[in-house]
Amino acid sequence: MSPFDELFHSRIRLPSPPAIAIKILETVRKDDFAFQDLAYIIESDPALTARVLRMANSSYYNASCNVTSIAKALSILGTHAVLNIALSFVICTELMNTATDGFDVDLFWRRAVTAAVAADETAKLVKHPNHDLFIVALLQDIGIPVLHSCFPRQYQQVIQQKLNSQTPLVEIERKLFGFDHLDVGAELLKSWQLPEEIYLPIRYLHQGCTIPSRYRPITDILTIAGRLSSFYNGSQDVDKIRKVKQILDRSFNVVGESVDMLVENTVHNTLAILDSFELSPGDLRPFSVILQEANEQLSRLYDSYELMVIELKHAKEKAEKLALELNDANERHRELAFKDGLTDLYNYRYFQEAMDLEFMRAQRYNRVFSMILLDLDHFKEINDTHGHTIGDFVLANVGKAVVKSVRETDIVARYGGDEFAVILPETADEDAIVVAEHIRKNIESCTMTIDDLTIKVTTSMGIASNRCASDLNSKAALVSLADKALYLAKNKGKNRVHSIKFAGI
Repeated sequence: MSPFDELFHSRIRLPSPPAIAIKILETVRKDDFAFQDLAYIIESDPALTARVLRMANSSYYNASCNVTSIAKALSILGTHAVLNIALSFVICTELMNTATDGFDVDLFWRRAVTAAVAADETAKLVKHPNHDLFIVALLQDIGIPVLHSCFPRQYQQVIQQKLNSQTPLVEIERKLFGFDHLDVGAELLKSWQLPEEIYLPIRYLHQGCTIPSRYRPITDILTIAGRLSSFYNGSQDVDKIRKVKQILDRSFNVVGESVDMLVENTVHNTLAILDSFELSPGDLRPFSVILQEANEQLSRLYDSYELMVIELKHAKEKAEKLALELNDANERHRELAFKDGLTDLYNYRYFQEAMDLEFMRAQRYNRVFSMILLDLDHFKEINDTHGHTIGDFVLANVGKAVVKSVRETDIVARYGGDEFAVILPETADEDAIVVAEHIRKNIESCTMTIDDLTIKVTTSMGIASNRCASDLNSKAALVSLADKALYLAKNKGKNRVHSIKFAGI
């Protein structure tokens, strides 16, 4: 099973396509499709009807007369425009309702609408005939809320890394998950049976020189739209505007005042339709206003330069101190969430998430990995004879011995009680046996002394690899095999390593 199959069909329940979206798409695919059919479906949802009419009457479409019905909207704006408006509202509403805690829904969709308008305006400027660019740009980052919903804790790490570095978001995602939000978004829209013209440009967006030539103008327009949206809803770095101008010049031979008009029209037209999406404008302002405010700030800075330098220095020092304190607090919080308090190893919860990611990586790239389950022999006797304080001392020392016996890239966790688990990436069964024997001997030779009491322990281990069975397709199945191997190691006399071999034990 591929990582996408794992993500979309077995591990995570992703949003289902809205019922009305399915009806709309099924209707327009029919050979005998008529305008009235689409109008009937849209008008069956009063809220959707109101939003489509509000959009049709906005200054963005500049209709020649008041649009009072869906049929009239179809005749004035055309089927394609009304279809994309309706689908945009339906999908936007559905995913807004399924957003998880900690995700800024308003900011995400404000950026999405800005990108959609920018793409539409750019297509008009360069005379590109694709009528789907509005909805493609609107949905190009739809994989972000989906990934946040599937992996909330890990995706917060992605966001934090993006804020702290210049690394592109898709690179951070690929490193952590093995795929990015564009892959997820395209796959989701494909599973919802949206046309290829909508989901394929999203899949190709950041593929560089490997983008098929027929999609390159579309991906260039989407890149322009993304940069304009990022400028208006983000850091307002003018370097983003310069890069927009470079793409327009290089790819479409468009320069001069028309580019400046594109930048200005994008925000004006976005503000005209945000209300239709029931979104607030936030801090969205025209480019001319941003420039005016920047000039005023420069003027004030010039008038009180020395004072500003001192204040900025103090503010920078304060911000750096707060950032360090916040980072320390976040690290402590993360350790509390994922570390075992007794052994300082990763805990059961972290082990489960690490296994999820390792399993997906192995499936996506056809790689091998192994895991070890180890259990202390006769540990109950130590607790019963010497008490739990001594038992805790033994567990902590065994944990240290295991960590010293493996690579930094391996993951050691306290599985529960006197059981430990080790994940060995890029390690086949026969190599895992060597590692396990090394761990076993180190623990056996370890002498632990506390309060004039000397204690020695041994351990039994079970090993399983993701290649040890032809039908192995889940994390739970792999852990079960390792547990079976551990049971056999115990049964055969303890203080030994047992491995699950391919097609048998």
